[in-house]
Amino acid sequence: MVIGDAMLDAYWIGKANRISPEAPVAVLEVSEKSYKPGGAANVALNIKTLGAEPLLFTILGNDDAGNKMIEILKKEGIKTNHCQIIKNRISTIKTRVISQSHHMLRIDEEQTDELKTKEKNVLQKHILKGITTLKPQAIIIEDYDKGMLCPSLIEAIIDLALKLKIPIAVDPKHKNFWCYMNVTLFKPNLRELIEAIGKSIDIKEENAIVLADAFLRKKLNNQITLITLSEAGVFVSDNKLNYKIPAHLRNIADVSGAGDTVISVAALCLAAKANIKKLAALSNLAGGLVCEKRGVVPITKQQLLNECVK
Repeated sequence: MVIGDAMLDAYWIGKANRISPEAPVAVLEVSEKSYKPGGAANVALNIKTLGAEPLLFTILGNDDAGNKMIEILKKEGIKTNHCQIIKNRISTIKTRVISQSHHMLRIDEEQTDELKTKEKNVLQKHILKGITTLKPQAIIIEDYDKGMLCPSLIEAIIDLALKLKIPIAVDPKHKNFWCYMNVTLFKPNLRELIEAIGKSIDIKEENAIVLADAFLRKKLNNQITLITLSEAGVFVSDNKLNYKIPAHLRNIADVSGAGDTVISVAALCLAAKANIKKLAALSNLAGGLVCEKRGVVPITKQQLLNECVK
């Protein structure tokens, strides 16, 4: 089950060969427009392409972007019956303007305030009922600070998951960072962790990341910490063992969506009861594969298997 903020990733692609006479800015002659699921929807798509069945619980606006998202999800074979349409709220759209492979600009359209009380209650009831009746093998909370997730909803999801012994993996953002108590796996990236603890972390120092993990674990009581370190790879710990797994040498095209893929693979490893070293190694491989592709794209089970064999 994937619970969290979905967004529509739009791409305007063309050539920018002249300057506007109206202002000193480039003029893009658009030749292609494309749309892909982002955020929690991209996590659901990764789960699907990796061979499992995703249950996407998210909110969308009653607008063209929301309709486009539903259309794309259905085309990809992802069920949309758990996507809640919220009236008078816009869907999140991230539009990337690209000229000849160069990313010129990103335009964000979003509404990040919390849901109204009635909307929160309906959403929480729907999600908790889904967990109880569908009994997923793992739950992913994908938090992008877009207003869907609030402390009371987060607490209710975690409490029920613990009661039903369902592993829960979290991809956090800043606002609710310290709300994810007692989860199975907590996956911040290095920048998010530094912002949350308010201290710099020099990963070249042998014990710096271990001490940061200890501080994190003391506050959250999470079972597993998985910290993505960008070009330095990943760090994983379960309070007994810890490993720092280096990144593989790659031609980086775009880092967009890498975190979505990492949490997808990590959650599938939890469901499969893999050990933490295998979980981290597979997640690291998958995240690196995505970075070789331009735009937000999922990876397939076969691509990951092929990479493991190398």
